Amino acid sequence: MGKQKKAQQAEADLLSTLEDFTSKENWDKFFSIKGKDDPFEWYAEWPQLRDLLLTQLQFSSLHEINGESSKSDVQVLVPGCGNSRLSEQLYDAGFQCITNIDFSKVVIGDMLKRNVRSRPCMRWRVMDMTSMQFADKSFDAVLDKGGLDALMEPELGPVLGNQYVSEVKRVLKEGGKFICLTLGESHVLGMFFPKFRYGWKISIHILPQKQSKKSKLKTFMVVAEKASPTTLQTISTSFDHNTLDSGDQARGVLEALETENNIRTKCSSGNDLVYSLEDLKIGVKGDLSELNPGQRVQLTLGEPGQSRFCYKSVLLDAQQNSEEFLYHCGVFLVPKTRAHEWLFSSEEGQWMVVESSKSARLIMVFLDASHMGISSEDIQKDLSPLVRQLAPSKIDDGAQIPFMAASDGIKQRKIVHQVTSPLTGQITVDDVIYEKVDGQLGQLSLSKDLVFRRLTFERSEGLIQSEALLSLIDETSEKNVNEKGNKKSSSSSKPKKKGTQKRNDSSNYQNVDHGYLASSYHSGIISGFMLISSYLEKMALSGTTVRAVVIGLGAGLLPMFLHGCIPFLKVEAVELDPVVVGLAKDYFGFIEDERLKVHITDGIKFVEDVASATTKTENDDIINKLDILIVDVDSPDSSSGMTCPAADFIEESFLSTVKNSLSKEGLFVINLVSRSPAVKEMVVSRMKVVFGKLFSLQLEEDVNEVIFALNSEGSGPTDFDSSPEAYSKLKKLLNVKNPEMNTTIIDSANKIKPLDT
Repeated sequence: MGKQKKAQQAEADLLSTLEDFTSKENWDKFFSIKGKDDPFEWYAEWPQLRDLLLTQLQFSSLHEINGESSKSDVQVLVPGCGNSRLSEQLYDAGFQCITNIDFSKVVIGDMLKRNVRSRPCMRWRVMDMTSMQFADKSFDAVLDKGGLDALMEPELGPVLGNQYVSEVKRVLKEGGKFICLTLGESHVLGMFFPKFRYGWKISIHILPQKQSKKSKLKTFMVVAEKASPTTLQTISTSFDHNTLDSGDQARGVLEALETENNIRTKCSSGNDLVYSLEDLKIGVKGDLSELNPGQRVQLTLGEPGQSRFCYKSVLLDAQQNSEEFLYHCGVFLVPKTRAHEWLFSSEEGQWMVVESSKSARLIMVFLDASHMGISSEDIQKDLSPLVRQLAPSKIDDGAQIPFMAASDGIKQRKIVHQVTSPLTGQITVDDVIYEKVDGQLGQLSLSKDLVFRRLTFERSEGLIQSEALLSLIDETSEKNVNEKGNKKSSSSSKPKKKGTQKRNDSSNYQNVDHGYLASSYHSGIISGFMLISSYLEKMALSGTTVRAVVIGLGAGLLPMFLHGCIPFLKVEAVELDPVVVGLAKDYFGFIEDERLKVHITDGIKFVEDVASATTKTENDDIINKLDILIVDVDSPDSSSGMTCPAADFIEESFLSTVKNSLSKEGLFVINLVSRSPAVKEMVVSRMKVVFGKLFSLQLEEDVNEVIFALNSEGSGPTDFDSSPEAYSKLKKLLNVKNPEMNTTIIDSANKIKPLDT
């Protein structure tokens, strides 16, 4: 009984050591319990492994003697060797130049004792596999049996795995092989494949299973062979994919393989390639130590284990050699809030930045959400060792690489609320104070800082979806309200001291100013009402309600403005995401009443229902039609080339439904956000098929273009309003109290141009 308890305790102690595969202390304890004569094998044993492994170790171009490869000269490294018999079996098969490393001094001591006499050429060293003490290009083969899997525990992330693989790549000779035995979990392959994308040939094999083995898990041998830096090949397999079972393991491996091969195929076409720093260092784009005028390379800088953050970047060598360069190499930081601007997102704009920077080589770095709240000093400290590796040879080793930055224009920012919606993803509400405010608001801001509240959908590349001006609470008014509402408690309230409130404290700004539109495209949309001003005037004089629908609520600012400035308008907002509706109500003052309603439904379905539900009266008048339909919906899929609207909203079938849902004098408005001229041309051509008359408002220094379509069938120039009289009618129809808004809307109306049919 005593022996049984001891055995059970020993087994419990052994299992406890396996809770953390990355702990040196745990492995020391594990191997102390196991002892040197009780080997621990990961995944596969020699009979199943032998044939495939020996085939992979036959180097056709290395160590040939009398036309045959000399096994005894092949330098093999076995990291994380443990007390497996694999090295011994490989030694006995003729490969005697084997170096074994493990960070457990217990197991290295045991293995040395076990082999010192029988296998005298075998080497054993206590060493961390993520930081090897070997010279570059020391080995012909690195043989890993479960080591990478142990380092890549999901809860630990890819840091250790990245460090280890970088070391493997460093110590392998040209033509050398990394032979990795793995279970092929998705997080392991997801790190492995990109790290060996350029300059490597990868093949995957399945090891035969031991007949008596009960586990259904398969062991894969992934082989990465070091080739020329420009090599880019799809990953090959030695097995029939159809023979794999349908379990999670096989499905995960095949999905990872398909994803990576799709990327490699796309990369082979040479379009929009994004390289890693490691790719560039091995020479994928040639010798980067020399300037190559006009060269533009997209890359990612940093990775887990090497830097705090990762950075999307572009390397640009000035298009012409010039003696007027101030810097051989410079770095230009682009804040997230400005990354979408033409100057930074387009190639043409980027070359303008290069020219103005006076740098022979400029590395443009785009900051994103992961860098929010990080000081510029910390960003520079993290980036400096990375960009140093991209500097041309002309720069002195001790010379500082200058950091330049585009201002984000924000003096102060406070995150008010963040939420993740199942439909929209991460949404942020923040209050900001800008460094500079244009127009009459700029004159007002001379006396106090103005606070703007913004709504941002992170999926749309950080573009601001809605922006509102917050009203400063008047202390006198607030005091009067408090006295009226709570007279009994007013005597006990403490008097407020002068000067105790900071002007830039957004807590004093509680009310959204619904009489002001901060987004220029919102005022641009309303300016298009000029096109049907005669119709709107007629409806107003007759006391008839005009029905307007806005698809895409956002913060509800446009519907609230329309509700306030056009009293004969019945406004309906359509929003698919109830989370967005809640944010509009809780943080932007959106309120429903008899003239303003919100429908939580799909916008396309809503329009289809309107089109199918319309009926005719005895006088053939159409009822329930829409007089104004505005589509302002962001796209969840940027691959379409549009940030707004979603692609479904410019399909010809939907456009036809829109036409059927509009009244005879109806107006259809689309907020189009795209940097691609081809996409814009495609949208316009589709709309021309359905609508006879199109108009456009291109907003200056803005990516938004507002397109208007009239439902009227007429074709003459008098069939729409675009005259001084029309502008005057529009101004009278709008009950806008803010004089700047009146001016902005009318100025925008003057810029609306007809699109050629």
